[in-house]
Amino acid sequence: MNLHLFNTLSGQMEELVPMDGQTLRMYACGPTVYDYGHIGNFRTFLQVDVLRRFLKLTGMKLRHVMNITDVDDKIIRNAAAAGIAIGEYTPRYVDAFFEDLDALRVERPEAIARATENIDRMVELIQKLAAVGAAYQTDDGSWYFRLSAFPAYGKLSKKDLSGMEDGARVDVDEYEKDSARDFALWKAARPGETAWDTMIGRGRPGWHIECSAMSMAYLGDSFDLHAGGEDLMFPHHENEIAQSETVTHKPLARHWMHVRFLLVDGRKMAKSEGNFYTLRDLLLKGYKASAIRLALISVPYRHQLNFTFDGLIEATNAIDRLRTFYARLTQGTFAAGENPAMQSAAKKAQTEFMAALANDLNTAEARAPIFDLVRAANAAMDQGKLFTGDRDEILPVLKDFDAVFDVIEDRDAEPTRHAIAWAQQAGRTADVAPELLARQSLTDDAIEKLVTERTVAKKQRNFARADQIRNELAEKGVILEDSKDGVRWKRK
Repeated sequence: MNLHLFNTLSGQMEELVPMDGQTLRMYACGPTVYDYGHIGNFRTFLQVDVLRRFLKLTGMKLRHVMNITDVDDKIIRNAAAAGIAIGEYTPRYVDAFFEDLDALRVERPEAIARATENIDRMVELIQKLAAVGAAYQTDDGSWYFRLSAFPAYGKLSKKDLSGMEDGARVDVDEYEKDSARDFALWKAARPGETAWDTMIGRGRPGWHIECSAMSMAYLGDSFDLHAGGEDLMFPHHENEIAQSETVTHKPLARHWMHVRFLLVDGRKMAKSEGNFYTLRDLLLKGYKASAIRLALISVPYRHQLNFTFDGLIEATNAIDRLRTFYARLTQGTFAAGENPAMQSAAKKAQTEFMAALANDLNTAEARAPIFDLVRAANAAMDQGKLFTGDRDEILPVLKDFDAVFDVIEDRDAEPTRHAIAWAQQAGRTADVAPELLARQSLTDDAIEKLVTERTVAKKQRNFARADQIRNELAEKGVILEDSKDGVRWKRK
C-alpha cells in the first residue's frame, strides 16, 4: 500500500515513490544545538519518525539524512557568554538531543550530517554560485546570494516577492549587502568568533547553505523528499531551493513535507507565556515518555495540535488500555478455535489502520480502528468468546500498529531515570515531582517481592496485610491487577 502525501510544492496529494524505483531518499532538517529541544521541535521529529516507520512497514527502503546545525549565531553568542569555544559548547546539547530522541523512541536516520564537518562542501557550492554570477562578496569578506539570479524564488511558500522593495527583509543578518533581498551564504570572521580559513576567505557558513550542500552531497543533486517544520518553509527552504537549483538546474526535492506548529493550552508556546516545555520538563513532572510520544503524534502532521495536560492524561490512559489488553492477549489462556466476528474485526482494523496512514499519514484515523478492536476483543474475552485463532489474528495487527506508534512495550522507566539524574546534576532537583521520586525508589525486584508477599498473605487469609501492600504500591505508582491467570502489575 503506497503512501499518498501532501506535497507543499505542488499543493496536491501525490504518491510518494522513489525516483530510482528502489530506495526513497529523504532529507529532514534537524536541530540547531544551542539549547535543549522543546516539544514543538520534537513534534516535527516525531512526525518524520511516523513517516519513515510507515514507509518501512510498507516495505520501502530508505536513505534518510538529517543535519545537525552546530554553528550559527545563537550558538556563537551562547558559547561566548559561557566563555568557551563552540566545539566545547555544542556536544552537551547534541548528546541531549539524541538522548531525548531515544526517550521518545524516534528512529535514527541512516546518516547524520554535522555542519562543522562539511565546511568544504559549503565553500565549494558558494564557489559554483559565484561562477554563475549568483553569489558576490562584500567589502568585509562576506558572501551573499543574489536573489535576482533565481526568478522562481517563492515557489514553495507561494510568496510573490516580485514587488518587494529594497529595505524589506527576506533574511535577518547583521552584515552589509547589496540588496536587502539577498541572503548570507558566508559570514566574514569577526574578532573572537569561530571561523574557518577557506578559499573564499576566513569566516563561517550562513545557515541556509549547509542544508543545500549536505543534502546534495549525501543524496544527490535531486532527491525524493525534503521534510521539516512549517517555520522552515520560508525563508530556509526557499533559500535551499534557490542555492541548489541555480547550480544544478534540477529540482532539489520532488516532494516537500511540512509539519504544523503546536499550541500549548490554545496559545503559542513561549517562555513569556509560561507554557514553554522541553521534554525533560514534562518527564520531571511525572509524565511518561510514551504518553508524550502518543500525544504529539495523535493529531495528523498537517493539523495544528493543541497540546494540553489533559491530552497527556488521555494519552497515558490510552496506552494503559493498550498495554493491559496486550498483556491479557499474550498471558491469558484461550480455547482452540475461531470466532468469526473477531476474525472479521481484526481484518477490518488492519485494513482501516493501513488505509488511514496511506492517506497523508492520518494518525488520528489510524488509531481509531485499533481501539475499536481492543474494545471488541476485551468484550469477547470477558464472555469467553475469544479463541486461539482470534488471538493469532489480532497480534499481527498490534505488531503493525506498534511498528509505527511504538507505545505498547513499556520502556518508560529509563527515560525517567535519566531525566531525574540530569535534574540532579543541573541543580534542578526541586523541579522533580515528589511522587516521581517515590516511584523511582521502588525497583522492579522490590515490586515482585511485595507482590509475592501479598499473594502469600491472601492465601493465609491475612487480608489486612494484602490490602496494606496494595495501598503501599498504589502510593508509589504501581497498580495491581488480579486475574484468573495470576497477578499483573504496572507502573502508572
